Amino acid sequence: MLNKLKQHQEVAQIVIDKKRGDVTGDGLIDTVLLTAEKTEGSPYLKNITLVVFNEKTNFYEQIPLKENAGYNPTISLGDYTGNGVEDILVVIDSGGSGGIIFAYIFTYMNGEMRQVFDSDAYNELSKYEVNYLDNYKVSVTSSYPAKKYILDLTYKGKEYLSEIYNIDGTLKAPIQGWVDPISGFYPIDYARDGNYEFLAYQEIAGRYHADGLGYVETILKWNGQKFVPDRQTVSIFGEDLPVK
Repeated sequence: MLNKLKQHQEVAQIVIDKKRGDVTGDGLIDTVLLTAEKTEGSPYLKNITLVVFNEKTNFYEQIPLKENAGYNPTISLGDYTGNGVEDILVVIDSGGSGGIIFAYIFTYMNGEMRQVFDSDAYNELSKYEVNYLDNYKVSVTSSYPAKKYILDLTYKGKEYLSEIYNIDGTLKAPIQGWVDPISGFYPIDYARDGNYEFLAYQEIAGRYHADGLGYVETILKWNGQKFVPDRQTVSIFGEDLPVK
């Protein structure tokens, strides 16, 4: 099979990941591959391509990815759309600051493989505002879904707080942070019924990137047409307690 694949590609590629499952709904086990071009002396991969070998038709379908270069590309199979057929999740590490990833979901629909999730498109929809407030607090406002969260900064300690707050708890100057694009995207079967939802992680940064304030955690669920936020929470870092 791999020899046949190489004959169909102009540039020699290697198989980076391989999974088997019925992704076309015909009852036969298909082969799903990620292929890529290696970079000499580096783990960086180029021209990452999703390839589906349909066991029934004996046909290879090569599916280009919007962002097709990065690190550690992986495939996961699962019933993400609730139709009883396995769907395909592709995740690629961008290698950029913040551990940002590229994530794509593909499902077999109306006789063809279609992309039904793109992390870049989701990042464009999920806008945030992060503002430091008086009295050692930060507000995080989400646009998708429309939510507001208040974070308590007192766990950061006196040295951190004294840099940005006056003695009376008022801000010395306005400060805005930000929320990173998705850095983690995990399929989870919360109901243990074989149907998966997705947990998307986005880091909240304060004055600079290493000044982490917590994570926005959004559960995405298939609504019959696309993946949409079902619920969202914010997690914060805890204060270290003295060891007893």
